[in-house]
Amino acid sequence: MKKSFILAALVLISIGCVAQKANVKKAKSIALNTESADYEQARQLIGEAIKNEETKDLAETYFVAGLIGYQQNNALNMQAVLNGGLDQEKAGLAISESYDYWLKADELAMIPTLDKKGREVVDFKTRNAINKKMLEYWKGQNFISYGIWLNDRKDYFGAYQAFKKHLDMPNLPMMQDPKLQAQLPKDTTYYQYMYYAGLFAVQAELHNEAIAIFEQMKNGEVEAIACNQFLYQEYVTLKDTANFVRVLTDAINMFPQEPWFLQNLINYYLFSNQQEQAINYLNEAIEREPNVAQYHYIKGNLDENRGHYEEALADFDRALAIDPSMADAMAGKGRVYYNQGVKLNEAASLINDPKEYKAALNEMNETFKLSLPFFEEAHKMAPEDRENMIVLKGLYYRFGMEDKYNQINDELNK
Repeated sequence: MKKSFILAALVLISIGCVAQKANVKKAKSIALNTESADYEQARQLIGEAIKNEETKDLAETYFVAGLIGYQQNNALNMQAVLNGGLDQEKAGLAISESYDYWLKADELAMIPTLDKKGREVVDFKTRNAINKKMLEYWKGQNFISYGIWLNDRKDYFGAYQAFKKHLDMPNLPMMQDPKLQAQLPKDTTYYQYMYYAGLFAVQAELHNEAIAIFEQMKNGEVEAIACNQFLYQEYVTLKDTANFVRVLTDAINMFPQEPWFLQNLINYYLFSNQQEQAINYLNEAIEREPNVAQYHYIKGNLDENRGHYEEALADFDRALAIDPSMADAMAGKGRVYYNQGVKLNEAASLINDPKEYKAALNEMNETFKLSLPFFEEAHKMAPEDRENMIVLKGLYYRFGMEDKYNQINDELNK
């Protein structure tokens, strides 16, 4: 009885295994039926096989699972050709499903098993079949189209994942054959897509993922300046001071003509009460690149903040000598006098003696007058700059210049 019971149990197990393998075969047959494939039925069958102990670790099970999404995507694209209007959501979910299943299928296919002669072998047949289909996704840029569609719907996490699947293909173990690598170039387009993936990661608040992308791209030829800027911002978000200072310092050397990095580094030194370090760093930058007008302009701002007005005016003059069209430097000269006038006004309000008070007001007005021509010139150079226009409006009002006041007011209202 005991022996019969064991044999019966073995027969039942064998039948169960055969049934699950039959499910895999049937799911494959349904998926390959180009006329009227029931993909949901195929998914149900393969889902049972994936859960079953006898078939859940077979490469063929996961290959067929991926084949279902692959075939559905093809059918959807054919339908779009015939009738117009691709169902991008269904197509995207189908290719994403197939991609993930095929990664698992390849992993299982590469686990050595014993053949009939007792030799260890791996399933290159399954790997090669997956390779061809992955290559189709790469050349058709299916995941890029899906990622763009998701981005348009503000699903930034989904867009990042879709782009990452495309970008990961050349790095997959199954795609390392030299003949395949030749068809998976990491060219300018590849890195442009990587840049977009970084942007999606930023918008999805995937800070570590964004950092990994921009660290890889920061010294490259595609969007290098923007990559360094985003990298800095991500480290700021994570409050990683050491790394954002490193990024700014490196970027200043790589992009000496781009003042954004220097300005942010100096701002960091200023707000962390390291003003002397800010000045020293800027002086080093000017010594290295004396013909960068922005450096002199920034130094002018710092010198003005320290109350070194003559030095600030000289800094702005040097900036204008290099770039005569720099409206900010021209406005900087006006601001030096204007801010001195503001301080004189504050001091005058504390004077009680009428004679001294009148003298203080005269000095104040003369100082404000010194600022006027510089702001007027800056306005000619940058007529859309509202900040300069607001200052001019106040000066024209102060000196009773009604016509100019009305003119600048009209420009502001526009």
